[in-house]
Amino acid sequence: MPRHKKNVYLESLGCARNLVDSELMLGRLVTAGWNIVREPSKANTIIVNTCSFIESAIDESIDTILDFGALKQNGSCRRLIVAGCLPERFREKIVKTLPEVDYFIGTGAFDKIVQAVEGVPIASGCLLSDPNRTALSEPSVPRIRSVSHMAYIKVAEGCSRHCSYCIIPKLRGKQRSRLPEDIVAEAGMLIDSGARELILVAQETTSYGKDLKGAACLEKLLEKISKISGDAWIRILYTHPESIDDNIVKTIASGGNICSYFDIPVQHASRPVLKRMGRSYNQNHLLKLFDKIRSAVPDASLRTTVITGFPGETDKDFKDLLSFIEKVKFDHLGAFVYSDSKDIPSHKLPDRVPKNIAKKRRDRIMSRQREISLENNRKHIGKVFDVLVEELPEKSLCIGRTMYQAPDVDGITYITGELREGSFAKVKITDALEYDLVGETA
Repeated sequence: MPRHKKNVYLESLGCARNLVDSELMLGRLVTAGWNIVREPSKANTIIVNTCSFIESAIDESIDTILDFGALKQNGSCRRLIVAGCLPERFREKIVKTLPEVDYFIGTGAFDKIVQAVEGVPIASGCLLSDPNRTALSEPSVPRIRSVSHMAYIKVAEGCSRHCSYCIIPKLRGKQRSRLPEDIVAEAGMLIDSGARELILVAQETTSYGKDLKGAACLEKLLEKISKISGDAWIRILYTHPESIDDNIVKTIASGGNICSYFDIPVQHASRPVLKRMGRSYNQNHLLKLFDKIRSAVPDASLRTTVITGFPGETDKDFKDLLSFIEKVKFDHLGAFVYSDSKDIPSHKLPDRVPKNIAKKRRDRIMSRQREISLENNRKHIGKVFDVLVEELPEKSLCIGRTMYQAPDVDGITYITGELREGSFAKVKITDALEYDLVGETA
């Protein structure tokens, strides 16, 4: 096939872990001679790496597929491939629903992407390997990063917990940690290629290494990466209240280039709701945990996510959650309405909460959080922070992030001054918004 005919476009939906899968698929395709294009209209093959974690993600995935299906009908796209969690969740059922799709690739078959793109015949058009048997990525696997100055490193795949509202173990299998030497080697290559921030991710990052023989653990991995990463930031996302222990907190508190940032999704704070969710901690455990973190790391930035409208959530349960949020005063918080589905255990729970009530509770939490975030941000006025510069608009303020702001999920920092994209700059904070900061070069 001539070079100009091998143009591929990939749309990555969902979380940062999905983005890593997308970048690895692109790496395999480039190695096989494919050209990546930034506009779907210029591609003869389109890939959609989907998310199906909650209802809104499923809707977004299907809408995106249908949009690209229209390009195929118009003749500009010859082949449409759907990968990731959507085909993994619905498997063969989805084939009849989306006839415009040529191939479906599950979460356990990303390494077969070249076969699908090049039209190798596949029975029923589905590649749905067992996620538990999928080989974990290695440093030798090529990867095309979507952003040059920042990179996610997936340290483990799958999850061995069984939260009643979650489909992930079914889609991704049990937890399987990568070897520490492979992760450190990948970190070194990313630093050498210009990454100024490394973000460690997994379904539960703080459980890293518990399934491996030997002494592999997150704190030792952090120490090893810190030694080779120079001044690049190291950030951790997707931790768990039960697996973030004293050793991890001490390692982050030790300073250096590990971000004083704790992303700990608690989901709720009411004991009855947590029990129905399949989470064994309680509010007292959480309060002690956050007190311990703030004692050890006084400048810690705390982020969490919560769910409203979980089956059985009463007014008292919600008030307990709101009271907890007001006690902790998180720097960043996301609230989501419970998303039901027949294939998750919580679907069988009684006492459904009406959607309109769940949404009102979510909105009330976010309204209070806006006030808390503004209050916290105002404390930064007058301080000087290192900021990673990410965008240089032509006629506007530059955009960056402090170490207390994670990409995509938190606020940003607007900066005045002459700056270089992908570099660190000293920035004095001059103003605070609900989620964002404003500053000038110091």
